[in-house]
Amino acid sequence: MNIKHIAVILIMAVVFVSAVNAIYASDDDFSITEALINLTVHPNGLLNISESYNYNIEGTVNGVYRDIPLKDGESVRNVKVYVKGAYATYEVIHSNGNERIKVYLWADPGHTKKIHNRNIVVTYSYEMVNVVTLFSDIGSLQYKLWGEKWDAGVGKLIANINLPGNKSITYYLNPQDYNLSSSISGNVIHLVTTKIPKGEFYELQVIMPLDSFTNAPYAKHISQNGREQIEQAQQQYVNNRNFWNGVFDTLSIICFIIPIAPIFIYLKYGREPKVDYDGIYERELPTEDPPAAVNALINNKGEIGKPNMEGFEATIMDLIDRKVFDMEISEAEHTHDLILKLNEDKYSDLSSDEKSVFNILKTFSSNNILNVSELSSKLDNERNGKLFVSKFNAWQNSVEKHIEQETVEYFDDTGSRLTKIICYGGLGIAVISFLIALFLSKFRWNLLIASIFLGIISILILCLPEDIFGRWTESGRVYYLKWKNFKKFLKDYSLIKEHPPESIAIWNKYLVYGTALGVADEVYDAMKLSVPNVHDDYYYSDIYVFHSYSGLIMLDSAFNTGVSAANPQSSSGGFGGVGGGSGGGGGGVF
Repeated sequence: MNIKHIAVILIMAVVFVSAVNAIYASDDDFSITEALINLTVHPNGLLNISESYNYNIEGTVNGVYRDIPLKDGESVRNVKVYVKGAYATYEVIHSNGNERIKVYLWADPGHTKKIHNRNIVVTYSYEMVNVVTLFSDIGSLQYKLWGEKWDAGVGKLIANINLPGNKSITYYLNPQDYNLSSSISGNVIHLVTTKIPKGEFYELQVIMPLDSFTNAPYAKHISQNGREQIEQAQQQYVNNRNFWNGVFDTLSIICFIIPIAPIFIYLKYGREPKVDYDGIYERELPTEDPPAAVNALINNKGEIGKPNMEGFEATIMDLIDRKVFDMEISEAEHTHDLILKLNEDKYSDLSSDEKSVFNILKTFSSNNILNVSELSSKLDNERNGKLFVSKFNAWQNSVEKHIEQETVEYFDDTGSRLTKIICYGGLGIAVISFLIALFLSKFRWNLLIASIFLGIISILILCLPEDIFGRWTESGRVYYLKWKNFKKFLKDYSLIKEHPPESIAIWNKYLVYGTALGVADEVYDAMKLSVPNVHDDYYYSDIYVFHSYSGLIMLDSAFNTGVSAANPQSSSGGFGGVGGGSGGGGGGVF
């Protein structure tokens, strides 16, 4: 049985195990029979919260915890905890985007016995800043009374919301499926829910007149009208639920049918041809292809024919080896800088792809001198990051185009293209189906399981090497096997020790192509152990020293920094659509 058959079997096994676990997952070791939530919105924008939870604890636990997620600008203060039915202490743990209240519970005043099979009531009291939002036309509170991160559902939720005004108040409760009763009397909203399952949220949206607030330094201020966008979002939410409720059965069927298609694609397009090659390893470079081409064809299994970052770095190593980039170490008192000098005299001798690499480094150099040690800090801003990414993508596309004929000759991607289309489509359907399963009027286990099945198998297949469902041609299969055996040779120190290269120049080639194949560290280690006089003037190797001074690590770190800087995280405005409100979070036992 070859690796492809094993991969297919493992995928199916993981999918079925995941589906079974989703159905038969064990019950939690606690439940929450009732939750009482009291919110008070003050005219200054401050929000007071009091939450009481009736815990039914089964077995022995150390305590309970409550997680409060924080959106940008929000904060929690004045946290207090009260416990009925046990002795307790608590601590508040701050982390980015989350506030955790951890309550330790004991059965005795000496705090020596853990609680066991007990009903307790825990009340959390705290204030939140920048949760109430004041638009140009209205005040708004969008708050999750129950969050989807709880480790258990709640049997019933009772809430009282005290508002600063008593006129022109509009409120929404979502999802409406859990509404048992709700009413407003003066400036107080009172509501009761049915059981809310684990993984569900329950959200309140209130629209209030602006004159209910004075100054409001503790509110978030948005200079735009909010009523229309809130009302539109609420109506769209209802319309979407009604629409998708009519198609969930069809989606369930589709979710189970789609994963069958890749099996037939593999059988038709994925099986490799038999070739007349039975080599165990290769000591010499199998071909004269440049390192970027070898990387694109051999080491980027996700998209054969397109080089990745290792191919880019291997090209830089090759240009250092060929003295297109002269390397030197600039020593300081407590540190050193790794410097590359770009040699313009050799520029005309380069291929177009190599010129692209030269020009990318030149962009971030000064007078053709690039300080590799400082490159990461140069790329750590959005402008330079986007500039690098655009030039790197252009280089990738250029290499891909130049070896296109070779790629077509060596690899048939019909099966992989068909599989990607099916899996990306399946992944989209899985996400939509999963959301539908969570927000329908009844918890749709069949659609939930079907969407998990489809989502897992789609992601796993997309993560597989492209040649699982595509296949090499006969000549491509020989090319692939030879380069894989060369990579195996580079990774196996015992083989290199038995058959060491005859000159430092060959060692340098090993290091260049080892970078392209993702095994540069192994080649460097073998070189260090096998060539004891590598530091002698006669044997001095720029790329060896470049690697020994962490040059590859610095390049990789800098380029990844550039990619990250090109895609900064952005924050949203005051209203995030249904389900995007403040509060919520979750909790459990520990």
